[in-house]
Amino acid sequence: MGETPDMSQPRIIKKYPNRRLYDTEISSYITIEDVRQLILDGEEFEVRDAKSGDDLTRQVLLQIIAEHEQNGEPVLTTPMLSQMIRLYGDSMQGFMGNYLERAMHLFTEQQAQFRQQLGGMLGPTPWTMMNQMAERNMEMWKEMQQQFLRNASPPSSSKANEGTAPGKRTERK
Repeated sequence: MGETPDMSQPRIIKKYPNRRLYDTEISSYITIEDVRQLILDGEEFEVRDAKSGDDLTRQVLLQIIAEHEQNGEPVLTTPMLSQMIRLYGDSMQGFMGNYLERAMHLFTEQQAQFRQQLGGMLGPTPWTMMNQMAERNMEMWKEMQQQFLRNASPPSSSKANEGTAPGKRTERK
């Protein structure tokens, strides 16, 4: 029988000298954006050099950050980056990494609480509200069309009984 993958083991992505990334779990090459999606999905993974087996995870994560800092609204300001660079080699360098990690953890917890409280105050999300409104509009549109069609077309039974007095039947021959 085939072995089932150990769920406690992180997903392995191999990085080749040509900078291509190979996801061993799905046996396919992936892009840096695919790696970003794994992060967003909460997937645990490691990026390993295909030849040496060295851990390249931090380098790939820094590459993702650099690309998003360059292309979008930066999170890390120039003064903040300068200050971080000054800390390298300083006696506080080890403390700063731990501090930033804890600060980020606290920030994400507070963000989740804020979103939960805001959701409770506002009720459904704007997207849900728009969907509900669109569904109501569609129902009203259908009802309006049906009413229009009922009023616009003559009743089908009146054509069959044209020329006959009410209550009288025509004989078939």
